[in-house]
Amino acid sequence: MIKRKDGFSGERALVIPASVISDIEKNPLASSLYITDIGFYPHAQFHFRERLEPISQYILIYCVEGKGWFQVNQVKHTVGKNQCFVIPAGSSHSYGANDQEPWTIYWIHFKGALAGNYAQRLYVPIEIKPSIHSRINGRISLFEEIFHTLEMGYSKDNILYACSALHYFMGTLCYLQPYRSADGSSDPKDLIEATIHFMKENIGKKMSVEEMAQHCGYSTSHFTALFTQRTGHSPISYFNQLKIQYACKLLDTTNIRINQMCYKIGIDDCYYFSRLFCKIMGQSPSAYRKQNKG
Repeated sequence: MIKRKDGFSGERALVIPASVISDIEKNPLASSLYITDIGFYPHAQFHFRERLEPISQYILIYCVEGKGWFQVNQVKHTVGKNQCFVIPAGSSHSYGANDQEPWTIYWIHFKGALAGNYAQRLYVPIEIKPSIHSRINGRISLFEEIFHTLEMGYSKDNILYACSALHYFMGTLCYLQPYRSADGSSDPKDLIEATIHFMKENIGKKMSVEEMAQHCGYSTSHFTALFTQRTGHSPISYFNQLKIQYACKLLDTTNIRINQMCYKIGIDDCYYFSRLFCKIMGQSPSAYRKQNKG
């Protein structure tokens, strides 16, 4: 069987230098919870990692698409879409992608005096299903902000900000219901509002009209007619607009390469992504990034 630790198309990863980690461990604020490695692996086919010798970091894996598995001390768990888990520090372990439906994952290696307090709630997979109350896209944006901050360098302020944001990120997973209800907006009971929210929560995935209709409890034809009547766009057309809107946000706020960005919005073909972007925005992604705004 083919096995790969990394090297996936569209992947991004950062490893914090040992000298920076040494400084973090001397800082009372940063040392309570901090990142040693962070990354994103899209469609990670043949992904596999085994550590017979335990490491001192906790490992968070957040699966947003596909399937995988992990094993800790001879106990094996399967993992599916919209699930996350933590591998305990100091434990021999292995994990990998499903052969037929390889996972897309966000992952963080973390340590600190308070790391175990967060980690212990996630030793078995928990589900984070999209719903009219969920804020999955907000959590992903927070991950991107942490990654982008560290990508900009390891200044003291960058490190302290990333550490503070990590507390919040872990809190969104450990205290899922309070995080969802903390949004001040009213319940989006309207069918179209609920559908648009569902689209935003699945912005990094492929989704059919049938799936959207099923989520709302309508037939495909009836749902499509209602949605088009209210918005003036077909469901797929509207979903694509939201994807490009999110791509614009990434272009404005991160240094992520364009050939990596398509995976963040659920489009595998980078050329199709560029054509869709041009069709909706009237210019290429690279031209948009160079454009002065505001």
